[in-house]
Amino acid sequence: MLPTSLKTLVNRRDRDPMTDTPMPLAADFPTASREEWLKLVDKALKGGDFERRMVSRTADSLRIEPLYTRADAPKAGGVTPFVRGIGAETEGMGWSIEQVVVAGTPDAANAAALAELEGGANGLVLRIAAPGQSGIAIASGADMARVLAGIYLDYVSIVLDAGADAERAAGFFREAIAALGKPADRVSVRFDIDPIGVAARTGHSRLPLDAAIKAAAASAKVLKDEFALARTVLVDGRIAHEAGASEAQELAVIAASLVAYLRAFDAAGVDVTAALAQITVAVSVDADQFLGIAKLRALRRIIARIAEASGAGAAVTPPRIAATTSARMMTKRDPWTNMLRTTIATAAAAFGGADAVTVLPYTWALGMPDSFALRIARNTQLVAQEESSLGRVTDPAGGSWYVEKLTDDLAHAAWSLFQSIERQGGIVSVLASGSLVRDITHIVKDRDKAIATGKQPLTGTSAFPLLGDDGVTVAPWPAAAPPVGEALIEPLFAHRLAAPFEDLRDAADAYTAEHGKRPTVFLASLGTIADHTARTTWVKNHLAVAGIDTIVSDGYASPAEATAAFKGSHVTTACICSSDDVYKLHAEATAKALTEAGAARVLMAGRPGDQEPMLRAAGVDGFLYAGQNAVETLTELQHELTA
Repeated sequence: MLPTSLKTLVNRRDRDPMTDTPMPLAADFPTASREEWLKLVDKALKGGDFERRMVSRTADSLRIEPLYTRADAPKAGGVTPFVRGIGAETEGMGWSIEQVVVAGTPDAANAAALAELEGGANGLVLRIAAPGQSGIAIASGADMARVLAGIYLDYVSIVLDAGADAERAAGFFREAIAALGKPADRVSVRFDIDPIGVAARTGHSRLPLDAAIKAAAASAKVLKDEFALARTVLVDGRIAHEAGASEAQELAVIAASLVAYLRAFDAAGVDVTAALAQITVAVSVDADQFLGIAKLRALRRIIARIAEASGAGAAVTPPRIAATTSARMMTKRDPWTNMLRTTIATAAAAFGGADAVTVLPYTWALGMPDSFALRIARNTQLVAQEESSLGRVTDPAGGSWYVEKLTDDLAHAAWSLFQSIERQGGIVSVLASGSLVRDITHIVKDRDKAIATGKQPLTGTSAFPLLGDDGVTVAPWPAAAPPVGEALIEPLFAHRLAAPFEDLRDAADAYTAEHGKRPTVFLASLGTIADHTARTTWVKNHLAVAGIDTIVSDGYASPAEATAAFKGSHVTTACICSSDDVYKLHAEATAKALTEAGAARVLMAGRPGDQEPMLRAAGVDGFLYAGQNAVETLTELQHELTA
């Protein structure tokens, strides 16, 4: 019998039995080639189109492959050029939790701010009422002091989100700090002066935009002299994102805006190193987790390249990257699903290495968030930090061949768009000419089509909608003051993804309120539950997307039985639902019977194929199936039901 030690050596597969040296885990397996894998894929697809079935694309037409290998990842890593973070180790919990305060009065804002801090936030975004935006009504330094009362300003980061009134708000903040007796050089504050962003969002500016940018740099220089820890200027990619921009477009706008501000700082006598240290870059992160991670990583690479080209050394303090969960992904209907979206976005921001994260409350698209919505938004970050420890690992997605390739592709696509903007004269020129708006509009049209056809589903809105009351009631947003200054450019209007479907739901609700009943379709489900349930369920959900109710059953054994039930329903539109096999037996007869029974419109679930002429001759007016433009189809149907 072999000794136990020798048995162990003979049976081990992780070490060479002759030399006892380590062997790769996969040493027993032959190296697989991509060609061999493609042969297996082709066999599984049974001749199907590989590109159509297996490859997806981002809004920028970047390929998302089904499989990545070591050869796909670019040979870059480590700290430089900041793709994998700005330091070798993560400090503290990973990022600053900066939650938004929007309460209308200074006293209410102070109470909300203290609640955020007591609940675990360590930063506050004070959204101040200004031309073009609603928020906290602050008209003096005394008002600002009331908002800041009781806050330990040497520990808490304060962000002044005042839009067009950023410099005015900075003046009020200066007065408040003096009144509160706080040392200005120990206060961590973001003044967020951003004339480019204000003009892009509102279309207006008090000064010609070039002059406004120069004035911003001059004001920033003065503020920085007084507030040593301050970040003064904001480079805001969120405006382009909320208008519908792709990831590369958002990054290109950030790059072009950053360069514009660096040039203005240079003209004001502030070198690039000092300028970068007082700039904040704001970016949106949505529910596409891997694209969000790649976007933040690519952003650091782009910033590092701009800093290098501007003469800053490798040790330069980079701009602070502040990520906000996307407002365009938020839905009004069944807003509970927004909690899922913001959770994914928070994880993406954490994995991507954001310095600060703001989670918008799940009712943001509806109106003023209540204390529960604010608490959930804040706790989303707390759970991610303290329970999941997402911030304790530097660049956890780093080394993933997929993420590394996506980061590299996105960085190159964004840099190419940035170069195009610069060739056109810079960010001011593309805003003034409208070319940026036009480029974003092309992306919006393609995305809207993908959403309308179900290629990009919106849970709770275009997929699995909740037809009844979702139980959410909020106070609407107060009306914002109109923009000030001269209308210089076509603005980048915010564009929420769910809006077309929500318009349909609003129209159905208005009809219901006026007539006391919802627009309704009778479902002529034929055969057994096993025969029809797939299409019956799909049609029920599909019609609910437009606020249309359905009359459902366990199924009808014959066309005559379905027609009798239709007559008793007192509705005017019917939809035949069943399997293809049952359709062959009963679809034509059912359509004829329903038409003869007085149906004003007969629909059928599923693609008709070569049976369409026969079915239309029998009385079928239209077909409902996955992949058609739901907004167009359901709008037409809703108009007929509510006429």
